[in-house]
Amino acid sequence: MSAPMASIRVRLHSEETGGALGVVENVAPAGWPGPPLHHHDFDETFYVLDGKLTFQLGDERRTAAAGEVVFAPRGAVHTLANHGTEAARYLLVITPGGFERYFARLGAQLAGAEPPAWSDGPYPETTVVGDRIPF
Repeated sequence: MSAPMASIRVRLHSEETGGALGVVENVAPAGWPGPPLHHHDFDETFYVLDGKLTFQLGDERRTAAAGEVVFAPRGAVHTLANHGTEAARYLLVITPGGFERYFARLGAQLAGAEPPAWSDGPYPETTVVGDRIPF
């Protein structure tokens, strides 16, 4: 979907929550273009831990810094990027859970490791509808 994150760690997966949610910690390197504009059938809550990220939700763009939260409800067209000169770290809460399986597989690939067995299941489809946020 986009250039890879610097690191991805699934902190809580849906099998641990009865499918209710998944939590992923991501580090986006400086200049990370993020995924293309997309939508899907689950909610995403982004909590910025360090740095700044640029978000697009519908036609609105905003920058969120450490301590700020951005919510993308299911079905909403959205994306994010790190247009800054320093890495940004954020927690991603996925409700209901399932899409963290995608991140677990990608994180394992980045680390040169085997993905965890629980990530073998299906994850929700994402539909790309536009481009990345321009720099």
